[in-house]
Amino acid sequence: MTDDILTAEKVQAMLTRGPFHQWLGIEVLNVGEGEITLKATWREEWVVNPDRKYTHGGILATLVDLTADWALVSKTGRGVPTIDMRVDYHRAAMPGDLTATGKVVKWGSQFSVAEAHVYDKDKALVASGRGVYLTAPPKA
Repeated sequence: MTDDILTAEKVQAMLTRGPFHQWLGIEVLNVGEGEITLKATWREEWVVNPDRKYTHGGILATLVDLTADWALVSKTGRGVPTIDMRVDYHRAAMPGDLTATGKVVKWGSQFSVAEAHVYDKDKALVASGRGVYLTAPPKA
């Protein structure tokens, strides 16, 4: 557990150390106690169907996992491994930036549960999900 106050800037620096997160164009908009809001900058490479131009479900699943995971950062001070995850797809995500909100559902000393919702540029829900994460302190 962390006693440091984590600002959006600090979390941004931690999160974007990963090249995949950089490629996704992740921007941390807000971090609170057990909550986070992220924005992903839309990329043409996300398109699964060139005729319809909707975003691949794997990108949406990634954003659910990433956002739920990092909602735990106010307690852990770091990203944590995913143990299990469920994603529901609500509508096609058409071209445009995506915003994801995450919150801790249940904090545990070993395992924790968090959920996330992903919205399109028009604020319509495109995907949601919940994950179980290993929040036990890392072994020294």
